[in-house]
Amino acid sequence: MSTPLSRPSYAAVLRVPHARRTFAAALVGRLSYGTVSLSLMLSLTRSTGSYAVAGLVMALFGATSVFLSPYRASLVDRHGPRRALLPMALLYAALLCVLAAACRPGTSEAVLAATAGLAGACTPPLGPTMRAVWAELLPDRLLLQRAYSVDGVAEELLFVSGPLLVGGIVAVASPVVGVVLSAVLVAVGTLAFVTSPATSALRPAGREKSDGPAPGRGGPGQGRALLQPVVVAAAVGVSVSAVDLLVVAFAGERGLGDGTVAWVLAALSVGSAVGGLVNGAVAWSSPTRARLPFFAAGVGLCLAAAGLAPGLGTLVLAVMCAGLFVAPALTTAYLIADESVAPGFRVRAGAWCNTAVNAGMSAGAAVVGLLVERLPLPVCFAVAGAVAAAAALVPGYRRGAARPAGGAGGAAQSSSVSSVSSELPESSASSES
Repeated sequence: MSTPLSRPSYAAVLRVPHARRTFAAALVGRLSYGTVSLSLMLSLTRSTGSYAVAGLVMALFGATSVFLSPYRASLVDRHGPRRALLPMALLYAALLCVLAAACRPGTSEAVLAATAGLAGACTPPLGPTMRAVWAELLPDRLLLQRAYSVDGVAEELLFVSGPLLVGGIVAVASPVVGVVLSAVLVAVGTLAFVTSPATSALRPAGREKSDGPAPGRGGPGQGRALLQPVVVAAAVGVSVSAVDLLVVAFAGERGLGDGTVAWVLAALSVGSAVGGLVNGAVAWSSPTRARLPFFAAGVGLCLAAAGLAPGLGTLVLAVMCAGLFVAPALTTAYLIADESVAPGFRVRAGAWCNTAVNAGMSAGAAVVGLLVERLPLPVCFAVAGAVAAAAALVPGYRRGAARPAGGAGGAAQSSSVSSVSSELPESSASSES
């Protein structure tokens, strides 16, 4: 199925001119998403004294952020990062500051909810835009695979380090400081990101090419080509979100402490990070659309096996094995989304995958919460795994093709499958000016 690269090196990706600066700026802005949820939740609970109100406000914040993501991405595709992303980020940061100021006793619940909903609606799509920049800077599909892998692993680390940073803040100051910090991070990171010369590689699609947010407007079969990666991303989101509650139930049934839950979830993250790095360092001989079902099935089968774990050690091992397939599945989904659309629709395609993951995680948590009280725990693990395994059955279509992509046809998706030297050719770097 695959052969190792002769010189497996992620440094080749970061040696592209302006890549380190652009990626670092995007990570600074995206760190805001790792700090804002916990900071805002703590601020709301302290100011209102009600978990119900805090939960409602956070639900509105998350809903507008997730479900309007494709529309915000369409603005970036249409107008370019500098004209669309920066105003969006500055407005989002300003609304977070307003929300931080409103988090005090006596503030109307309606004001908090409306402000949070507006802030979520303005969340800048930094992740999809960064992946679109990677796609422009790295026409070689092997290098792009590495870039998406390191991007995904870095994002996972941000969502681990973000809450830790908030924990340090609330130990010495009010959680409102964390909300303000989130605003500063997204404003500074986005400003540095859009002023990088690398962002000029993303050319606006133009109004005539993007009259609506639907993914199929950019060319024949574009919507059908996006079906497989979007469905798999949603299914993986459902399965991964189910793990949180299932592990809590597992620990509760066996009288284990809450600390064991953290260890199991950490194993999932470690497995995902390792799997993402290994996936990026392998020169796959099979096409992306053939690999995606394999990764989705891997997530599902390992989670189903986790339900049969007799003890904590076996559960940790099974969950870690499931994690080995999570990052590769999502990275491959992003790669397929990128190659399924015209260049002017790349941000939007990535945003559809992002939306699918987040929507799947929300749905998974809600559904598993109902099932875990009605079904035996091994059955709940099996159901969570079956969702990802079922997504592996979704056929993959190439853009403009009327039938599922096969092995021979899929091989044409890669612009190059030769060994990649540690130095990029000058022609690759010229696209960044």
